[in-house]
Amino acid sequence: MEDFRVLKRSAFSKYFKLIKENMHKVFISYYHKDDEYYKNRFDELFGHLFIGKSVEPGDIDTDVSTEYIKRLIQEDYLKDASVLIVLVGQKTYCRKHVDWEISAAIGKEVGGHSGLLGLLLPTYPGYGENKYDPDTIPARLNDNLKSEYAKLYKWTENGEEMKRWTEEAFENRINEADSTDNSSLQLQRNLCE
Repeated sequence: MEDFRVLKRSAFSKYFKLIKENMHKVFISYYHKDDEYYKNRFDELFGHLFIGKSVEPGDIDTDVSTEYIKRLIQEDYLKDASVLIVLVGQKTYCRKHVDWEISAAIGKEVGGHSGLLGLLLPTYPGYGENKYDPDTIPARLNDNLKSEYAKLYKWTENGEEMKRWTEEAFENRINEADSTDNSSLQLQRNLCE
């Protein structure tokens, strides 16, 4: 006869494995220098809802070639991400790595499209006015807002909203896959510091 505690533990293990298998793998793209607080806050608030796939500071040696960095991000972080969330702060629009991450996430060559959504951070100019300037968000994100592949929302700390928005982005990767716009040339340098 089996010990009830072993059966109970086994049932819980299977239950949590099933939950984890149904969680979205989410890559967070952000400007590390300015938006680290919000990336950490996102993880605190929603880390239990998603499987994180993001590049953390120090994960990648910045002294290696650009092509190597792009390939590493694509193969090790983005390849199996189901949704890319861009945290849009004051200078996110001008960062080449954010552009590369968006490009790779919606590029077919990485293994399929990731869903795409942007979150305007409280540090974003015009945040309190409920509007955005297309010139101050990442251009590739804006292209995909115009094509209706991506959505843009204001920062939230509400888990139900975040789950719903992420699910919408995930569904768009299937239902709106033909709407992706990855036609812009990738940024070769940062447009601001």
